[in-house]
Amino acid sequence: MKLAIIVPVLDEAPVIAATLRALRAADPTATIVVVDGGSRDGSCAVARPLCDRLIEAPRGRAVQMNAGAATAAGADVFAFVHADTRVPITFARAIEQALSDPRAVGGRFDLDLDDPAWRYRMLAALINLRSRLMRSATGDQAIFVRRDSFVRLGGFREIDLCEDVDFVRRLRRCGRLVCLRERVVTSARRWRRGGFLRTILRMWIIKSLFLAGASPAWLRRHYVDAR
Repeated sequence: MKLAIIVPVLDEAPVIAATLRALRAADPTATIVVVDGGSRDGSCAVARPLCDRLIEAPRGRAVQMNAGAATAAGADVFAFVHADTRVPITFARAIEQALSDPRAVGGRFDLDLDDPAWRYRMLAALINLRSRLMRSATGDQAIFVRRDSFVRLGGFREIDLCEDVDFVRRLRRCGRLVCLRERVVTSARRWRRGGFLRTILRMWIIKSLFLAGASPAWLRRHYVDAR
């Protein structure tokens, strides 16, 4: 399996080095593509020596991830990892084992949050349970996909919000989505910054309205600080 790992970045200088080092440790042979959306904090200088390719793209996770995938011509599998997410050493091996099932078209990891407080542990457990029961995923869970399935779907829809929810919903129609129990660790900063309960409620409203058909552009205007 030839793995390409795409990491969209925007002003992530404090965390990007740890993310890229964990990725390299997990698979020394993977192609790591960092896609910068216009950082002004030195993220590119930090990332450049730690990745195989650093490119620029217009700001927006979907746009950036599609641009990164387009540069990884030799890959069989794409994994999309947020800049504030650290993967386990078993990351690449777990993906390869998951995709040894020909019915599997992609999948995601369970997650932990990087805050040891009980409420963050409970939140991570609930996110993992909901994802497993609904066969869903968010970008924080390091979504991976076979290249041919990604191409067939036309990649991520380049929308303002919920590109991950939309992509996984479409991916499930292609085959089996694997919910791995190996865990990635993602930052709890959005809940700390926006308020724990307030952020949970806002994110739930956004996803519910999106699935009900609300325009991503409208959601972005009304919930601009939700990500």
